Amino acid sequence: MELSDYLRILRQRGWVIILVALLTAGAAFGFSRMQTEVYKSTLRLLVRPSRPDFGASQSAKELLNSYRTWLESSLRAQMVINQLQLDMTAGELLGDAEFAADSYSYVVSLAIENTDPDLANDIATAWGNLLIMWQEQENEKNRQEDRITIEFVDYPQAALDRPMWKINTAAGFVFGAILGVIVVFVLEWIESGVVRRTEDVERYLDIPVIGRIPNA
Repeated sequence: MELSDYLRILRQRGWVIILVALLTAGAAFGFSRMQTEVYKSTLRLLVRPSRPDFGASQSAKELLNSYRTWLESSLRAQMVINQLQLDMTAGELLGDAEFAADSYSYVVSLAIENTDPDLANDIATAWGNLLIMWQEQENEKNRQEDRITIEFVDYPQAALDRPMWKINTAAGFVFGAILGVIVVFVLEWIESGVVRRTEDVERYLDIPVIGRIPNA
């Protein structure tokens, strides 16, 4: 097929591509809107040693994974449930939580998913405060120069995690456009044996057309 054939197909059947793309985009938008909105609240906790020397910094860095493990516990989850009077089990709450430790920035982070953004923020705040209070108790057992301070980098702010309806709609449109192109070429393939134009005769018979009978 030549470029002119592709342009002809687009002129004649381009509406099919646009229609299928709009339908799939609309379906993706509708499906996204029907899903329950889930928000994610992320809290970052900065771990700071009292002494700025290399040894204290390395000790704090090695403790980061221990802090993450301490947070990621059904005991801590149950403490948060009791404090906020949540109607769920510790396992369910842990299933909505993610924990991470970054040894380069000395940050321990936790992320909470919930359908209520304010509740997600409250859970993240309560969970972080548990670690802060526990470390303060540990500091009382240590000398001043060996103490470690844990503090909020900032207060958690919940943001919509899913569904991302804009992305889903755009992906639906792109998928629909590709599907529309496939449909168009299938239709062209089905009708490839039908001769309608002078160009079809020349292409299939490989001979020039020297005349035609006009329509009555």
